[in-house]
Amino acid sequence: MTSLDKPTSETDQPHPTGRQDAGGKHAARQDAETKAVTEAALFEAFGGVRGMVETVLPGLLFVTIFTINKDLHSSAIAALAVSLVLVVVRLIRRDTMKHAFSGVFGVAFGVVFAMMTGDAKDFYLPGMLYTLGLSVAYLGTAAAGVPLIGLILGPVFKENLSWRTRNPGRKKAYTKASYAWGLILLTKCAILFPLYWWADTTQFGWVLIALKIPPFLLAVYLTWVFLAKAPPPIDVFAEMEAEEQAEKDRKAAQAAAALRNPEA
Repeated sequence: MTSLDKPTSETDQPHPTGRQDAGGKHAARQDAETKAVTEAALFEAFGGVRGMVETVLPGLLFVTIFTINKDLHSSAIAALAVSLVLVVVRLIRRDTMKHAFSGVFGVAFGVVFAMMTGDAKDFYLPGMLYTLGLSVAYLGTAAAGVPLIGLILGPVFKENLSWRTRNPGRKKAYTKASYAWGLILLTKCAILFPLYWWADTTQFGWVLIALKIPPFLLAVYLTWVFLAKAPPPIDVFAEMEAEEQAEKDRKAAQAAAALRNPEA
């Protein structure tokens, strides 16, 4: 029996090489980096801890003061004042203003509604209607194949709308995330709207405050899970820069060729 005919023993079997181990470590590191980038983008898009505080604080102040003195005017003024203070703080620190301004507008609409009707519960009504509309928008855009969460996060990930036609796995993740947001917000509305009619102002206010953060965190977490498992985003900004650089290089090469061959 020749050496080619001899059965191969376990000791003769090839072992995983260092290159394979390095490849596995690289893949794990790349996966961790993708998850970290996704987490950072979600924090940027939805305001992070500070954005949550700015969302909760005006309503918390309103219901606390109203619970103590049952006075609509002082509660409304305090809520609006703290919203304005949060905007001023962001202006001083030169931070992004979108979350603070959205908070001010939401509180201002709530104050106007409550003052017009004289019912303190109406302070929360504009925010509830906005939540209901947002839930419908998430579900409708997901069903239409243009998930809203993709429109929101696309620019944050520097992929714009490339996920719609060039990255089907990412589009699927955005669709799942949009359905999750829509269903979570719709469930929140299903709890709050009956309470708006049946509960007194103090009870309703505290339930609404309790439901501010947990549904939001659940939706953000599910979005992170879906996107962390999705293909990485296509950086369309980097592609455009590369195309511009290639065009510059081409023109430079043509100019250099013209200088070398002036009679050509």
